[in-house]
Amino acid sequence: MTAGLHRSHRVAGALVGSAVGDALGAPFEFGPPGAFSARFPVAARGSSTEMCGGGSLGWEPGEFTDDTQMALMVASSLVENSGLSEPDLFARFVAWAEAEPPDIGNQTRAVLRSGLPWDRAAAEHFAESGHAAGNGSLMRTTPAAIWFSRFGTDATVDAARRISSLTHGDPAAGEGCAVFHELVRVALDGGDPLAAVPSSLSLVRDEHRERWATVLAPGWEPSMATESNGAVWPTFGQAVWALRHGRDFAQVLRLVIDLGGDTDTVACVAGGLAGAVYGMGGIPMRWSSVVHGRVPGHGDRVWRLADLQQLSAALDGKPVPSHDPGVIPRIGPVEVLPGIWAGNLDGARYSDEGFAVISLCRLGEPFPHTNHRMAYIADNEHNVDLDVMLADVLDDLAALRAEGHPVLVHCHGGASRTGLVLRGWLVREEGMSVDEATAHIAERWPHLGLWNASFTAALERLAAQRH
Repeated sequence: MTAGLHRSHRVAGALVGSAVGDALGAPFEFGPPGAFSARFPVAARGSSTEMCGGGSLGWEPGEFTDDTQMALMVASSLVENSGLSEPDLFARFVAWAEAEPPDIGNQTRAVLRSGLPWDRAAAEHFAESGHAAGNGSLMRTTPAAIWFSRFGTDATVDAARRISSLTHGDPAAGEGCAVFHELVRVALDGGDPLAAVPSSLSLVRDEHRERWATVLAPGWEPSMATESNGAVWPTFGQAVWALRHGRDFAQVLRLVIDLGGDTDTVACVAGGLAGAVYGMGGIPMRWSSVVHGRVPGHGDRVWRLADLQQLSAALDGKPVPSHDPGVIPRIGPVEVLPGIWAGNLDGARYSDEGFAVISLCRLGEPFPHTNHRMAYIADNEHNVDLDVMLADVLDDLAALRAEGHPVLVHCHGGASRTGLVLRGWLVREEGMSVDEATAHIAERWPHLGLWNASFTAALERLAAQRH
């Protein structure tokens, strides 16, 4: 667990983490256990990563599925209506279903294409079929968990049940969403969601509590599941199991995808939880940088990382940040170290597309470069997980260099964050002291900024790791 993270890092981590899990798991959906690690036994940090695309529906690398499409409809409805409007949200779902998205659950399709109104469709489907405890309402509920986390336990639990019941008439699905909402609320407030499982189970209605307590128990493991993970109980159980056993965001996702079955949805649920725990900076930038997709029936907009980050702020009731700085005078690119170039925002944006670019500041539209990574480092004191983020950047930088790519590192002004990475490279790869690395870069990059003391402290910790 990452203590002390700024709430905004957790909120962005939850929303982006759920989409990343969805896209990462999609190519392995309904495949055998262990397929992910068989294909990627170690981290794939070069130009080709674990965001491989493919699968039975031919997903693009980083493309999210119906899980995130529905989540974005939930999020947009909440923001645009300043809260929950069940008729509005149901109408959005219906428009989406009528656009025939390539991946939609059978139960969800039956409800949304029934022609019945929002307050009858799911209930009547359940009454007729008796089967409505799929994972389709759990997979989309992370945005609602973020929105309602501000209003306390009662409000978030009630909203979870109401949103679930729009498509899933079985109350068991709604009870799972209620527990998920409460665990996310705890995590966003900086608490330990695993420690909150027992108190969260007390919120579950009596007739469903024992079954939920079973799959969320510390000793439960996926081999104990009595249904496939297309059902809501094992989906949530596997996500919590992975959160208990993973040491970081990447390992949590690896654990759940390696279980096989409904990999996109289980990874989506696990990614929302793990993102709230480890924050945006804990999500590998090689995954978050490429996540994208459209919402059928709702225009041609392509949702990307910056859009998800802005949406997360809106869901948390915060001003939506703009990542478009306009035109600024270009600095660079300049080759500061062998094969490693530096620049500012527009120096990088308009650079030769043969560069592999690592962006250290928030962006609006991504660059046209084939290899483009976006790290989540703020030039302030909020980066309590700075060591994790710096290691992620340096590891990707090393992998891209090993493949022969010229790598361009930049932030907005090319000064402080850019200097952090350039100095970090010399400390880690060349064995320099922090003072030596700083002097070396200052000679070659006059734009170096040294005002952020937390960056220098991180470099001192990096140097200490060599001893």
